[in-house]
Amino acid sequence: MFERHIADWDNAYANGANIAGSDRWPAAWVEPARVFRDVLSTEGRARLDMAYGDGPRNRLDLFLPATKPKGLVVFVHGGYWMAFDKSFWSHLAAGAVDRGYAVAMPSYTLCPQMRIGGIVKEVGAAIGTAAGMVAGPLMLTGHSAGGHLVSRMVTTTTPLAPEIVRRIRHVVSISGVHDLRPIMRTGMNETLAIDEAEAQAESPVLLRPMDKARLTCWAGGGERAEFLRQSALLANIWIGLGAATSSVVEPDRHHFNIIDGLADPDHPLTRTLISEWGRFSVASARRRRRPPPRRA
Repeated sequence: MFERHIADWDNAYANGANIAGSDRWPAAWVEPARVFRDVLSTEGRARLDMAYGDGPRNRLDLFLPATKPKGLVVFVHGGYWMAFDKSFWSHLAAGAVDRGYAVAMPSYTLCPQMRIGGIVKEVGAAIGTAAGMVAGPLMLTGHSAGGHLVSRMVTTTTPLAPEIVRRIRHVVSISGVHDLRPIMRTGMNETLAIDEAEAQAESPVLLRPMDKARLTCWAGGGERAEFLRQSALLANIWIGLGAATSSVVEPDRHHFNIIDGLADPDHPLTRTLISEWGRFSVASARRRRRPPPRRA
């Protein structure tokens, strides 16, 4: 029998300390993001720093394809709800934009200025604002804490308006943190201040998915064990609650480079994100889980 126990919770969720060459990031994202913004701005296809709320960080960028958008992708950044903003990730819009979709990227108020429950509401407001600018189907994706936030959008306690919910075609949580309770055991909680009530209210694994929710949990083979567990956990639980889910582990990827596929229109991550119902475009995604058929 194999028994597993976590003694060091800070190390279990420490990505940089456990990735070789991790000092490349976040700087490695900054220049590609700037170049992408500059190019699309020159072409008149970038709308930057649009307000979706009253807070100083309630701003989003919208990147447009060369033709009429087929729909809208919203990417929500990570950083353990405590770091980064939309400017680090602009280049990750390239894959979906090249496929003909508009891409919105919001910033949000960070902890400790805002509790996680408040960030959830802000992200809902950002999605609603962006959805008002672009018609068609809506796909949500986010990385790490952003994976938590987009998954939270398709629970029965979503902050989204019903007319926005009806447009959601797919959610892809990339290395998402779907259960907040383990984070309460880390030193980060001095800043995050998650308590049991908030963990119960804001953890997607403890909530019910909305009707007809479609979710892909995507992680890298080189992730910390906790991120692999968190990714598989949500897909496993939600299938039992009626959602259509898939759990994909991409080989040779770690927590920082797992998102790179979004910049490539032909990468399986991009193709899966924008895929229509029942048309996942990667072989590994054929492992998606559906409720077993009823027996007569």
